[in-house]
Amino acid sequence: MPSISLCMIVKNEEEVLANCLESVKDICDEIIIVDTGSTDNTKEVARKFTDKIYDFTWIDDFSAARNYSFSLATKEYILWLDADDVILPEERKKFKKLKKTLNPKVDAVSMIYVTATDANGNPSFYYRRNRLVKRSKGFKWIGAVHEYLAVSGNILEADISIHHLKKNKKPDPDSIGRNLRIYENRIKNGEEFSPRDLFYYANELKDHKQYKKAIIYYQEFLDGKKGWVEDNIRACIYMADCYSYLGDKDNELLSLFKTFAYDEPRAEACCRIGDIFQGRKNFKIAAFWYELAVKMKNKKTGGFNHASYTTWYPHLALCVSYWQLGNVEESIKHHEITKQYIPNDPKVIYNEKFFQNYLKNKNKGK
Repeated sequence: MPSISLCMIVKNEEEVLANCLESVKDICDEIIIVDTGSTDNTKEVARKFTDKIYDFTWIDDFSAARNYSFSLATKEYILWLDADDVILPEERKKFKKLKKTLNPKVDAVSMIYVTATDANGNPSFYYRRNRLVKRSKGFKWIGAVHEYLAVSGNILEADISIHHLKKNKKPDPDSIGRNLRIYENRIKNGEEFSPRDLFYYANELKDHKQYKKAIIYYQEFLDGKKGWVEDNIRACIYMADCYSYLGDKDNELLSLFKTFAYDEPRAEACCRIGDIFQGRKNFKIAAFWYELAVKMKNKKTGGFNHASYTTWYPHLALCVSYWQLGNVEESIKHHEITKQYIPNDPKVIYNEKFFQNYLKNKNKGK
């Protein structure tokens, strides 16, 4: 059974760090904490789990800090987590099983990263990240911000989820606008951005409501034609978001159509297009796009996944569209499918009562 070093970089994480370390302490053989300048009780919390606590002077470079943490590891494999990540009990069982059965020829293990859940606790937004890597391979982190771990070789896709939880975390004043600041300082210093930098800089601009500027950088990223296909698709979708915030529905629609230039139609783009036509009360065209979303629901990608668009959302929208088109049978059919996914949702409960009354009144009239 391979040994595992947990390597983390932290700053002002006293509210969440204990939950993270408690969830992983019986999986890892070594816990390494690299502190980048905490002013709270983060180190005191960490000392309850490990004595391997190190300081790293912050230089506006996440990769530098993460690579330093990796350099301190001594075990066969390295696991990395953020302080507000947790491995839930069921996932912990899977992880322990993986540890017992891991083939030593595996160089890296990717796991599902759940960053949002719905009201029922089901994953609503998730994607894959390389989480466990063989130390002897010397894999490095790349990028000052929105860094990634560059891995190669034999990579195993594990059915293990890591959840990102920020419920009890107070915002760190130093982190507000930090990522955008790092990017803009790099521009001032004349640094050339990689395609990935362009994409994530545009994301930061969008998140800071600089929508017009974000659109410019998304377009520059796409024009370079060197982006990963999943990032290309996200860039189009995020451009659509920007146009939506600006009230420009025509360009929002065009941006969503652009996603089809990179791969098969994605359910999210189809649903968003359907929403625009439904908003225009063109229910026939809207239904076409929602039906296409349903057909594409099993499309597997290595990118970001909004679970609602591949489960209940298109069926709820089809329930509305078919009702407006006078196709009651199809409307009820899609309501029943929606109910299987989100039975306690207020919209579903409302529709259930609506159809019950409709059918009761219809039977009375017979």
